Amino acid sequence: MSRSRENASQGYVAVGRILGPWGLQGDLKVEPLTDFPERFALGCSLYIEGFAYAIERCRWHKGKVYIKLSGIDSATAAEALRQRFLEVPEEDLKPLSEGEYYQFQILGLEVRTTEGQPLGKVTQILSTGSNDVFVVHGEGGELLIPALDDVIKAIDLDGGWIEVELVEGLLPPVRKGKEGLS
Repeated sequence: MSRSRENASQGYVAVGRILGPWGLQGDLKVEPLTDFPERFALGCSLYIEGFAYAIERCRWHKGKVYIKLSGIDSATAAEALRQRFLEVPEEDLKPLSEGEYYQFQILGLEVRTTEGQPLGKVTQILSTGSNDVFVVHGEGGELLIPALDDVIKAIDLDGGWIEVELVEGLLPPVRKGKEGLS
């Protein structure tokens, strides 16, 4: 799953964030933002702000990927790319099975209950290990919606919405006023 489109160029999806240079020959230390590690394979192309770069070497260590891109040949050139995103064109995304979505497709969707009550928009997705959690911001504040079949009843990407079944404890309790207190 590619996680971010919010900072990617138009028509691209971020698959990695450059943390900084690694060594003196232009290698980059990268935080992967994809569930497809093969995106960083030798010979693959990655884009930075619309410009294509071929991967000349790659190795993984402790959850980070260290890559050398064509044309980035010094620590100075690598430093200039710090905090930039490595991207792939949207049309290069791998098709997913039915009921699976890229995280960037979920971000920004309106969330409503099965009864039609609007809850807000998905602003972030937290990966907890067992399941993702959608962070929803709306008039009622922040809600954490677990991405479970019991809770998520429908997702309509074209319509721009997610329908959820509220389960006990999902919404914060309603606060009662201080009526009758003197």
